Amino acid sequence: MVYESYLEVVQKDGSAGIDRQSIDMFNANMSDNLYKLWNRMTSGSYFPPPVRTVFIPKKQGGLRPLGIPTVGDRIAQGVVKNYLEPQFEAIFHNSSFGYRPRRSAHDALEQCRNNCIANAWVIDVDIKGFFDNISHEILLNMLKHHSTDKWALMYIERWLKAGVEQENGSIIAREKGTPQGGVISPLLANVYLHHAFDNWMRVKYPNNPFERYADDIVIHCNSKQEALALYAALEKRLEAFMLTLHAEKTKIVYCKNYLRKEEHEHVSFTFLSYTFKPRSKGDKFGRSSKTFTVFAPAISTKAKTSIREAIRTVMPRRWSVQTIEWFAEKLNPKIRGWINYYTKYYRHEALEVFRYLNDRILKWMKNKYKTNSRRKLTHKYNLLLTEQPTLFYHWKLGVKTGFR
Repeated sequence: MVYESYLEVVQKDGSAGIDRQSIDMFNANMSDNLYKLWNRMTSGSYFPPPVRTVFIPKKQGGLRPLGIPTVGDRIAQGVVKNYLEPQFEAIFHNSSFGYRPRRSAHDALEQCRNNCIANAWVIDVDIKGFFDNISHEILLNMLKHHSTDKWALMYIERWLKAGVEQENGSIIAREKGTPQGGVISPLLANVYLHHAFDNWMRVKYPNNPFERYADDIVIHCNSKQEALALYAALEKRLEAFMLTLHAEKTKIVYCKNYLRKEEHEHVSFTFLSYTFKPRSKGDKFGRSSKTFTVFAPAISTKAKTSIREAIRTVMPRRWSVQTIEWFAEKLNPKIRGWINYYTKYYRHEALEVFRYLNDRILKWMKNKYKTNSRRKLTHKYNLLLTEQPTLFYHWKLGVKTGFR
């Protein structure tokens, strides 16, 4: 079990924890390190070290604390997660998609799209600081309800109470919450919301479908009145589990299309970095030039901004030291991932973002070759396209235009 978890941790890579030990450093003495971990876990003497904290930018602005356990602790958490996960998979709701085997964000998006077609109203749910506000007492009682494995419950309690590094470098004990970034945290979050939300919806509101990906939740309703009543009930339900709806971000949305023509304050929402809103759509069979309005998802504006910022980080305008091949090598894995994720719906909107990368290439050429001549730059750019037409991944898909 320890070795299987170790293989998973190595595959996912990741940063060093508070001990600053990288995976390469761990591997330098891998056999002894794994034996020591196994010995301590089997004897019950394993105590997790504090969690290193880093702050990463949110797409909607601000910073999110990310807890990074040590390499050894990630392996230990993986042991317990892999042991308990099959037990909980048997009880989890079909509309829970986040961090579960054989389920993806695309599955959640497709179900959401279909439910928006069938239901005119949506509650776009935002739980304020969910991971930071999970009650340890309530969570441990939930776990004990499903599992009698004392060793696993003991280690989970230790992880919940492990120290957390602060911005000033000090370590404090955690009294509530579970750090985002921990291997076992997604499973614990799913257990918590299974009882606080999923099962409650199944029993009390069986006719209101929903999608949940970790703490991102969308609930579908048939009328505005139904949505308002469910919103109020949900607020009370979450309060019983020490959770709070974010008043400004939680909203009722009208899924407006060519058949639904009421007026409402909110007619769009974003789920898993796709924005659902009224969009124009043509006759897919090409029998007429008419368009009609559908309520559909496409890459969100914030996701586009995030992609541009990532491109800018790798390819600054005046950085002429590196070769164009170096930039392609660094960017292609990212481009492939973005395209695979964001082109499921309204593909052209996601691909359009990569014309920005073409502009960056031209601006880099401008600095590299010390010229302001549009004609010369266009010639060099077209020459590059001819000589290396598949250099950048998005070029393979026909997104080659520069100088918008």
